Amino acid sequence: MAIINKLLIANRGEIASRIIRTARTMDIACVAVYSDADAHAPWVREADESVHLPGNAPADTYLRGDLILAAAKLTGADAVHPGYGFLSENAGFARDCAAAGVIFVGPPPEAIDSMGSKIEAKKIMAAAGVPVLPQVTVSDDATIDAAALIGRVAADIGYPVLVKAAYGGGGRGMRIVHDADGLLEAVEGARREAVTAFGNGTVFLERFLDSPRHIEVQIFADTQGNVIHLFERECSIQRRYQKIIEESPSPVVDDALREELGTAAVAAGKAIGYVGAGTAEFVMGSDGRFYFLEVNTRLQVEHPVTEMVTGLDLVRLQLRVAEGHPLPEEALTATVTGHAMEVRLYAEDVAAGFLPATGTVHGFSVPDLPGIRVDAGVTVGSQVGVHYDAMLAKVIAHGATRDDARRTLARALAESQLHGVVTNRELLVGILREPEFAAGTIDTGYLSRHDPLALSRSWHSPVAVAVHAVAAALAAQADRRTGAKVLPGLPSGWRNVPSSYQQATFLADGEEIDVRYRLADPSIEVQVNGEPLAAVLLLAATDRQVDLEVAGVRRLCTVRRVGEVSYVDSVLGSTTLVEEPRFPEPGSRNAPGSLLAPMPGTVVRVAVQPGDQVTAGTVVLVLEAMKMEHSVVAPVDGVVTEIGVSVSQAVDLGTVLAVVEEQA
Repeated sequence: MAIINKLLIANRGEIASRIIRTARTMDIACVAVYSDADAHAPWVREADESVHLPGNAPADTYLRGDLILAAAKLTGADAVHPGYGFLSENAGFARDCAAAGVIFVGPPPEAIDSMGSKIEAKKIMAAAGVPVLPQVTVSDDATIDAAALIGRVAADIGYPVLVKAAYGGGGRGMRIVHDADGLLEAVEGARREAVTAFGNGTVFLERFLDSPRHIEVQIFADTQGNVIHLFERECSIQRRYQKIIEESPSPVVDDALREELGTAAVAAGKAIGYVGAGTAEFVMGSDGRFYFLEVNTRLQVEHPVTEMVTGLDLVRLQLRVAEGHPLPEEALTATVTGHAMEVRLYAEDVAAGFLPATGTVHGFSVPDLPGIRVDAGVTVGSQVGVHYDAMLAKVIAHGATRDDARRTLARALAESQLHGVVTNRELLVGILREPEFAAGTIDTGYLSRHDPLALSRSWHSPVAVAVHAVAAALAAQADRRTGAKVLPGLPSGWRNVPSSYQQATFLADGEEIDVRYRLADPSIEVQVNGEPLAAVLLLAATDRQVDLEVAGVRRLCTVRRVGEVSYVDSVLGSTTLVEEPRFPEPGSRNAPGSLLAPMPGTVVRVAVQPGDQVTAGTVVLVLEAMKMEHSVVAPVDGVVTEIGVSVSQAVDLGTVLAVVEEQA
C-alpha cells in the first residue's frame, strides 16, 4: 500500500485550490504548476511549492505531460492529481506517470482508453446491458459523401440529429440538425471545432431527444473490486451544451428510478474495470427512460453537490483509493441528506450570446449565508484572460429541501459583489427565481424556452440604473471633495451662477445615462436623461457608499470606483457605469457600421469580401476563442465596405473586424 507524501496538482483555477484544501487536512504537501498568466493566482500562493511552466497556451503549459512530470521530479512529488480538463482523461499521461514511478490519482489507463472514444464507449456499454441510442460515425480522415451520409442518417437515426465530437466534451464540436439541408454544414463545422479542441475531428451522429433531462450518477471504485454509486445529479440547465446549474438529488428521480440509474452506472464502471471517482452520464426522456451518454473518467466540476448531500469528501476518497485503501464504510453506506444546488459563475456576456469576457477582477465577495460554499479560482486583482476556461467560481448551497437550497443560493448570488469582469450572475439569479425552475419542471431545453436576456433582467428593478447612476455621480462628487487641494471649504458644485446643475454622463450596457443634480442639503434636485427624479433626499455620501432616498424609499448603494468605471450594488441589483469624457479626442470614434471583435480571439474564417451585399444575420466572419467558434454577423442589410482582418490573425476585444454600410 502506497503513501502519498507530496501531491502535484496538474491543473489550475478553483479545482487546484479545492484539491489543496483537502490534501492539507491529510498532511500531504502540495505542489502547484502555473503559466505566465497564472503567476499570481490564488492556488499558487496556497500551495507549499510551485513550478513555473513558461508560456500561456494550454498546449505549451498545462497540457505538457513531460513538463508536469519534470516538475514532479524536481519537487519530489510522489503523486499527481489531474483535476478535470487538461490531462485528466489522457491515458498516455497516466501511463507516463506510472513509468516515472508517480501515482496518477485517477482510473487505470485502460479505463480511460475505453471511454476516450464515445463511439467505442457505447459499444462497451451496450454489451454490458446499459441502454444506448443508435448512431452513425464520421471518422477524422473520412471524405464525406453527402448523399450517402444523408441516406444513412435517414435510415438509421431519423431527425433531429445531434452531431458530437468523439474525443471530447464540454459542448465543443456539438451541433443539432433538424433536417437534411443542414446536415453537411453541421458535420463539417463540428469536425473543424473538434480538431481545434481535441486534435481529432472524428464525430458521431445520434438521435436528438428533444429537451430531455441530463442525469448523471457519481460512481466510485477501489482496487479491491468495490464499485458503488453515490446517487444522481440533475444537470439539465445548460447553455451551449455546457452545464451551468447542477443539483442533487434530481427533483424527478424517485427511489425506484434511482436504483435503476445506480445499477446501470455501476455496471458501466465494472465493464471498464474502473478505479477512483467517475461519472456515468445519461439523457432521460419525459417517459423516464434513460440512455447512456458517456463515462467521465475524472472528478466532475459539480462534485460539491454530491459532497454536500452525502457528507463525503470526494477528493479525500480519491487520494485514499490512490494509496490502495478500500472504500470506507461511510462511502459504502452513504445516504442522501437534504438538497444541494450549484451554479457555475462564468466570465461571459449573456447579452452578447454568452461570449467569453476578459478583464481584471476588481471585486469578488459572496455573502457567508448558512449552507453556502464557494469554490473560487480568482480573487481581487486576478486577471481573466483568453487562454483558459471562463469559469471564475462555483457557488453551492445546501438546505433541508430543494426550495431551501434554491432560495439561499439565489440570495447569496444577488448579494454578491462581482466587479471588473462581466459575468453570468444575473442570468443565474433569474433562473433560480423563475417559477418553472422553482417547480423542478426543467430539461435541457430550458434556455430555449426562456430568453436568457429576459431572465437576466427579471430581478432588476426598472429604476435600478437611474438610482445607481445618481449614486455613482454622488460618490464621484464626494471623492473629488475629499481630495480637493484648492479651496476645500467651498461646497460641492459652487458656482457664480447658483442655478446651474452639476453633471455626469455614463454608459450602462451601451446606453447613455445623463445625470444632472443640484445639492440643497438634505434634499437634492436630480434629472436623469432630462426627466426629474421625484423626492430625492441625500442622507450620506462617501466615495464608497451613498445613502439615498428616492420617492419615499431609502436604499444603501455601495460603490466601487476603478478609474472611470463605477460598480454600484444595492437591493435593486448591480450596475456597471462608465463615465464618459466630456471632450473626447478627435477621431477616436469608429466609422458607422463598424463590426467590433466581441472578445479577444483568432479569425478562422472570412465569409464575405468588400463590395458584397449582405442581409441582417449574414455571417461576416468567424472568430475562435477558448476553443469555440463565434460567428460575427451583419446587424443590418447593407454592403461590406471594408474587411480589416485576415484568417489566422489574432485580434483584441474591440478590434474593427469589418464595416457594413447600411442600405436605405
